[in-house]
Amino acid sequence: MISSNMPVGFIGLGAMGEPMALNLRKAGIALIVWNRSMPKRAVLARAGAGVADECAQVFEQCEIVLLMLAHAEAIDLVLARGEPRFAQRVRGRTIVHMGTTSPAYSRGLEQAIRAAGGRYVEAPVSGSRKPAEAAQLVAMLAGDRESVALVRPLLDAMCKRSEYCGEVPAALTMKLAVNIFLITMVTGLAEAMHFAREQGLDLAQFVAIADAGPMASDVSRVKAAKLLREDFAEQASIENVLDNNRLIAAAARAANIATPLLDVCHDLYRETRDLGRGREDMAAVVKAIEARTERAGTER
Repeated sequence: MISSNMPVGFIGLGAMGEPMALNLRKAGIALIVWNRSMPKRAVLARAGAGVADECAQVFEQCEIVLLMLAHAEAIDLVLARGEPRFAQRVRGRTIVHMGTTSPAYSRGLEQAIRAAGGRYVEAPVSGSRKPAEAAQLVAMLAGDRESVALVRPLLDAMCKRSEYCGEVPAALTMKLAVNIFLITMVTGLAEAMHFAREQGLDLAQFVAIADAGPMASDVSRVKAAKLLREDFAEQASIENVLDNNRLIAAAARAANIATPLLDVCHDLYRETRDLGRGREDMAAVVKAIEARTERAGTER
């Protein structure tokens, strides 16, 4: 059970972390937060969270620390992994890894934390900024059941559903599988809308038909609206999708698993980034498809 007198730590207030932490505050959970950039800390301060000047202070004041960080290097830096301070930060604490890294990295991190006397839970989430704001994320959990049970009430404040997947790194492996579906689905939608536009169809009508059909989902509705308006404000960025694509490809290669659709998507998202759109939403992949159409036209 989470002590009402002990604040929970939250490190990483990016596009996803900020709304997730805000939902914890809305649920009345005492927080101590830290983020590298000051403006993000100020947002949580206004919501009533305590703000640490240094990340070490989060570990000093909290028994449970949630990490929503972009990559393994950031996690190692925050935990001071490989330094004597690492044991001081994790001993007697439950570290919850909510970002997306390789399963192999997570397995090694769990071993290091447990060897230092800490607990570890994998809790990656499926969803982008909009479902994060609405507390509609889906969490995948892995670790020993006692540690998972300890942090489940926190997940309930941020997610509409959480699923226990087994021992580490089952949750991150599940997240990668889910992301194959997400990446290929959004890319397919972008290609369909590009086809409709090039054929001179009414795009609003296309979106209405797609929304009413059996393929419609929360994701397709959000991304179709963005494509219709050419609104590429970040929810899940092109760079983030590329990072996820690389993680999936590496895991697939290690297990001799074919990922032909993902390989095509990798090329398209890389081309989108090379167009200078790396920080835009993944729906901007349509720009790489448009560029291919333009090149095909000049080659005729």
